[in-house]
Amino acid sequence: MLSRTADHLFWMSRYTERAENTARMLNVSYETSLLPQSSATVQSGWEGLLSISELLPAYTQGHGEVTSQNVMKFMVTDDDNPSSIISCLRAARENARAVRGALTTEVWETQNQTWLEVNRMIRSGEFHADPGKFFEWVKFRSHLSRGVTVGTMLMDESLHFMRLGTFLERADNTARLVDVKFHAVQNDRLGALPMVSSLAQQVQSQVQSQSMEPSTDSSQEFDFYHWSAILRSVSGFEIYRKVYRDVIRPDRVAELLILRPDMPRSLRASLNEVVNNLEAVTDNLQSETLRHAGKLRADLAYGRIDEILSTGLHAYLTQFLERVNVLGGRISREFLMPQVS
Repeated sequence: MLSRTADHLFWMSRYTERAENTARMLNVSYETSLLPQSSATVQSGWEGLLSISELLPAYTQGHGEVTSQNVMKFMVTDDDNPSSIISCLRAARENARAVRGALTTEVWETQNQTWLEVNRMIRSGEFHADPGKFFEWVKFRSHLSRGVTVGTMLMDESLHFMRLGTFLERADNTARLVDVKFHAVQNDRLGALPMVSSLAQQVQSQVQSQSMEPSTDSSQEFDFYHWSAILRSVSGFEIYRKVYRDVIRPDRVAELLILRPDMPRSLRASLNEVVNNLEAVTDNLQSETLRHAGKLRADLAYGRIDEILSTGLHAYLTQFLERVNVLGGRISREFLMPQVS
């Protein structure tokens, strides 16, 4: 396959997945902001969302004070923001158009219809009238795109590069979400309630007692809504209940989103798909790109959540993101179009 074709397919899928993840994070932040809480906590939540995508400096430069209305506009309809939903869907459609001949009619029509429909919804004011409904629509279109791709594309290199882009992007976004949200929940609770000073201490005491520490009704309510919000942002609330059948605990939330191979949006599940699709497109099983991806997957396969939390969740996820970025660069150099510096 031509590297240019592979590049367009790879980025078409990455941008589609990025639009979905942005919609997920915005939807959770929007719903959480409606809960009874201080204005400082609400603002901190929106700042955390911008931090996930490393867009806080760009937002501040163009919009100043962080408000829910401005953040929603910046992350959904701002053409100057390359990570906004409208920019991601445009980029996905343009990459699809560039390789129209490599796609089935159903895949192309799905991408094109999504782009036409999102413009209509924004112009007609449907997004502003009901943001939650709009975010669900973005998620549905991403699900539809993946389903049509798997259901109609020949199982050749084209499909493998599309899947590679999807799961590399998913791993990156899940790691950012877990990192920022865990720190946000920890800091918010520390500011509102007399709690231990670190997540590791909190988890250690919970594991020793096999139950949550005695807490006030307000702390229990805080825990439920905020940990639930993290799980719902990755469609993991029902999965958590099915797997653990217990109250929501931060160590188990981290384990589910990082180490569980059967959780579709976990880091381990995403890296499993990355390695499998890399093996399918490479003709050199000893390549450094595949070795790097394999080491990253092995660390997740043999990791333990208590070890990760004891050494520091933030440090672990920061290192993971760095390694994922290195892997993305290796994939680009070995398989895709050379990046102009």
